[in-house]
Amino acid sequence: MRTHRPLRPRSVRAAALAAAVCAGLSSLTGCSDASAGGITGASAENGVAETFYGTPTGIGAGSARAYVTLDADGRPTGVGIRMTAAALDGLPDAPMTEFPLAMPAQGASTIFDSVVVDWNAHGHNPVGLFDKPHFDMHFYMVDAATIAENDPLRLDYLPRAGNLPPAAQMPTNYSPPEGLPLLTNVPKMGQHWTNNADVLAPGGFDFTQTFIAGSWDGAYTFMEPMMTREWLLTRSSADEEISQPEIYPKPGRYPTTYSVNYDAGADEYVLELAGMQPRP
Repeated sequence: MRTHRPLRPRSVRAAALAAAVCAGLSSLTGCSDASAGGITGASAENGVAETFYGTPTGIGAGSARAYVTLDADGRPTGVGIRMTAAALDGLPDAPMTEFPLAMPAQGASTIFDSVVVDWNAHGHNPVGLFDKPHFDMHFYMVDAATIAENDPLRLDYLPRAGNLPPAAQMPTNYSPPEGLPLLTNVPKMGQHWTNNADVLAPGGFDFTQTFIAGSWDGAYTFMEPMMTREWLLTRSSADEEISQPEIYPKPGRYPTTYSVNYDAGADEYVLELAGMQPRP
């Protein structure tokens, strides 16, 4: 289901207050400042959940940081990215630039191993569909070593690149790209599966934002929200359900919703995978 809602600014006063308290009591609580390479925590308004941030990474004229929200029992309820509005300016003109984001230590409690923001200055294939300047936000469920194995120079690349997982192991109503899997695989990423609700035909699909599911070597390996720079500049909001597979790649708590909002108080874009539910 896809719904779009009006702008929803969020207050950051609670976060700022918690950060100040944390700084003042750092010797007692063990809190550390993100600029020094540590982790900062900000209490949510309900006084129960807590959000932890990784060290910011410079993007354009701004920055982005990954975060994890845990409930009172230490269970993850959300994983996301906060990106400053200034990050949309001063971006490189290279075809694609990778910006790996540091996960906070609490990321170990999630199904995600790493978060990477890719900036595509001129978009990418297919032409007429995704050839607009946009961001690809990769949330990988496999480690860096597995991602590195997706390498055309490896002797085992051909059979693994062409190995698609069974449909039951990918989100319902998603399909792999058309063509030979060997040719549609993207090195260091994988196969990009798209929602069948999106009519992916030039002239029939107006790309603003969408949600991609990825696979490599027969497994569901990443979730990838994509959004154009132009759409982000409108400060629109998106709130969608994430399609679920019948069979999950590993036990853990999986997100069921995906949202994008502009936080006017912090002047940041907030992308979040939330509504996490335990899966076998």
